Amino acid sequence: MNFLRGVMGGPSAGPQPSGADTIQKLCDRVASSTLLDDRRDAVRALKSLSKKYRLEVGIQAMEHLIHVLQTDRSDSEIIGYALDTLYNVISNDLEEEEQEENSAKQVDDLGSQFTEIFIKQQENVTLLLTLVEEFDFHVRWPGVKLLTSLLKQQGPQVQQIILVSPMGVSRLMDLLADSREVIRNDGVLLLQQLTKSNAAIQKIVAFENAFERLLDIITEEGNSDGGIVVEDCLLLLQNLLKNNNSNQNFFKEGSYIQRMKPWFEVGDDNCGWSAQKVTNLHLMLQLVRVLVSPTNPPGATSSCQKAMFHCGLLQQLCTILMATGVPADILTETINTVSEVIRGCQTNQDYFASVNAPSNPPRPAIVVLLMSMVNERQPFVLRCAVLYCFQCFLYKNQKGQGEIVSTLLPSTIDATGNSVSAGQLLCGGLFSTDSLSNWCAAVALAHALQENATLKEQLLRVQLATSIGNPPVSLLQQCTNILSQGSKVQTRVGLLMLLCTWLSNCSIAVTHFLHNPANVPFLTGQIAENLGEEEQLVQGLCALLLGISIYYNDNSLENYRKEKLKQLIEKRIGRENFIEKLGFISKHELYSRAAQKPQPSFSSPDHMMFDHEFTKLVKELEGVISKAIYKSSEEDKKEEEVKKTLEQHDNIVTHYKKVIREQDQELEELKQRINTLTSQNEQLQATVTQQVSQIQQHKDQYNLLKVQLGKDTQHHNSHSDTFQMNGIQTEEVSKLKEELEEWKNKHELLQGQLREKDSVIEKLKSSQLEMGTTEQSSQTSKSGGLGHNNELQKELEMLRSQIQLQSAEISKLQMENQKLHAMNTAADPVLGDSGATSSELEQEIKELKSEVKALCEEKESLKQHLDSSSSTVAILQDEKSKLQREVAESKKEQDDLLVLLADQDQKISALKIKLKDLGVPVEDEDDTESGDQGDEDEDGDEEEQD
Repeated sequence: MNFLRGVMGGPSAGPQPSGADTIQKLCDRVASSTLLDDRRDAVRALKSLSKKYRLEVGIQAMEHLIHVLQTDRSDSEIIGYALDTLYNVISNDLEEEEQEENSAKQVDDLGSQFTEIFIKQQENVTLLLTLVEEFDFHVRWPGVKLLTSLLKQQGPQVQQIILVSPMGVSRLMDLLADSREVIRNDGVLLLQQLTKSNAAIQKIVAFENAFERLLDIITEEGNSDGGIVVEDCLLLLQNLLKNNNSNQNFFKEGSYIQRMKPWFEVGDDNCGWSAQKVTNLHLMLQLVRVLVSPTNPPGATSSCQKAMFHCGLLQQLCTILMATGVPADILTETINTVSEVIRGCQTNQDYFASVNAPSNPPRPAIVVLLMSMVNERQPFVLRCAVLYCFQCFLYKNQKGQGEIVSTLLPSTIDATGNSVSAGQLLCGGLFSTDSLSNWCAAVALAHALQENATLKEQLLRVQLATSIGNPPVSLLQQCTNILSQGSKVQTRVGLLMLLCTWLSNCSIAVTHFLHNPANVPFLTGQIAENLGEEEQLVQGLCALLLGISIYYNDNSLENYRKEKLKQLIEKRIGRENFIEKLGFISKHELYSRAAQKPQPSFSSPDHMMFDHEFTKLVKELEGVISKAIYKSSEEDKKEEEVKKTLEQHDNIVTHYKKVIREQDQELEELKQRINTLTSQNEQLQATVTQQVSQIQQHKDQYNLLKVQLGKDTQHHNSHSDTFQMNGIQTEEVSKLKEELEEWKNKHELLQGQLREKDSVIEKLKSSQLEMGTTEQSSQTSKSGGLGHNNELQKELEMLRSQIQLQSAEISKLQMENQKLHAMNTAADPVLGDSGATSSELEQEIKELKSEVKALCEEKESLKQHLDSSSSTVAILQDEKSKLQREVAESKKEQDDLLVLLADQDQKISALKIKLKDLGVPVEDEDDTESGDQGDEDEDGDEEEQD
């Protein structure tokens, strides 16, 4: 204990040992002590010294501490001290005071060196993973912190060790389910370090149900209103999803996008947001952008965009966009997020076009955003975000492009001036005194014309009123006028990008541009001059514009034909000089930055020079313009002829493609109709089969009744013979009465059976009428229905025979009754002393007579029922003839359909031959499709034969 007091700073006799000596003694004690308590006290002392004497403890004690972790697993306290000591040695997260004290020693890389020593033996990391599995707080929490520190220092190496360790990642995933928040939260930090830049670990973590657990934690913590735990979970989600297509697809397929919608629910009062809420919401918006980033595969981005629209996430983002009181950085990031959610998705773009701002009167959200873009008082990053949003709205959206351009055309401009349109705002920004507004408006208008030749021609109709009393000038002319006035470089670059986009692939626009005699001299003058570095970019764009005027020139203007323009370049500029100036564009540093990603991101307004889509245009045209400058007139003529031939060929191919597409649609419709009729046929066959089984059951019941009636008749005959042999006996009369009762019950049973048969006949009539109204009923089902009618006729004949037998039995009973009456009269002398008995017999005979009379009436009613059944059979026979006629008609319709399909096949084969003659490259795909179709037809024929 004296030794420990010396270590801990207590009073002791003699001089105090130095720190290194104390650490050495403690290490010896950890290594040599047999008592666990002594080793525990020594490790605790090392922990207390590890922050101040980090280097000494790390060098001398690390091996002993690792040995403690291996041998003293049963004692959680010493394991906890050892883990804490290793964490203090390896971690660089020292307190500020300690950092100041150790700054002179330059020990910033100590953590990395000690980590390298620790992980040199991979068993140490595996041991640490095992300790993290322990539930004891004093073991698990220090283990999580130590493993996190190891990953910070030597991430890739530790990741690889954990990856090859059995169930290594799965063990760490259990930390998210720990009920103790401090361990769970540090587990999130550990997984952040573990998943950095390692796609394999990211996939394993994702498939270990990480998305579900992290989203549950975010919900429990209050979504965007939560604390730093929400921020850590969002950072981990970004690690798992960013640049990982597999995890993105898993996230979408797991319906986790729908769970993001509550994150963006904001109230009416958006004032006083905390800094943590702003951070959380910023990360949530970034997470949405990760899923719809333009750098993702187009299919994955499109499916995520559709899911966000269907679950209402896009609508929620637009609500934030139009809300008041939202912080500026959140508003900017929301605009960027909405931009990428709608980019290239027609459904989302149409919805965004319908969003209105909550103003009076309501204005479209696009107009409100454009007002911010051309307003020089707005923050620069916000104006860049609005420009990006407008670009994404127009990306692959010809409908939206047409709507924007239509607001510039004379027929659609609001004469009252009550509302401001998008076109008016763009024109206002294009010709304002703010160069940044000029550039943004020019780029926005260029995107409205991107890959749309029709709109390029329509924009030539736009006329602008420059001043009172002067005639209006075209938009194209006004742009060139501003260029020649020597405005700022940013303005001229924007206008030149607009003109290059406008004139590319539009010969009519090139003709209009060349029709102004001042344009070509201005361009050649700009290119020929030797100007400074700032003007080199403008020179390159002027060379590009002049090259476009040559390449897309249709030679409709005699003075500005291709050959004459080339000669002009040769005389005034020189071909080599022209190509050199043209190369200034792609060599510019700002060009390289803009070509990297679609979003305009600039450190300052002065760097805002190039647009991403324009860099694609430059890359496409730079080579062809260079070749066009060196081509001779004969080569130009040949090229023109080839272009015309190709255009004609393309038109023919397009026409035949359209015809084939229409025929394919007709074939698909016919196939669908055949499938529908086949399903209806199967349903009718099933109905007929069910009806046949019901009728068979009724036939079996009738056969059973017939057998029972035969047995009862024999039994009755035997009783009547006995009665005649033995004379008038009271017992025989009672038996006769019982038999009559049985016959009466059987008659009632038969009558009930007849009623059931009548209902079955009515059901058959209704089902056969339904089958008659179907367009193409199956012949098999109709023949089955006709067979049922024949069975009904047979059953009715059996009923008639049974009633005749019953009437014969009733006549026999009447004769026996008469005989009994005569014998009763002859036996009066013998029975004189028993008058009461004879009177009773007479009473019973009267009752028998009345019952026989009732049976006769029932016989008559049964005959009437038979007559009605006969009429029903006649009606069914008429329906049979109708069904036969309909079968013949359906056969005829099927034959006509087969003839039509044969004609279509002949037409398709003829069109294929024509396409082969024309050398269309589509023929292989068409042949493949026709082969597949033929295989399907052969399969269908084999199924029909089976």
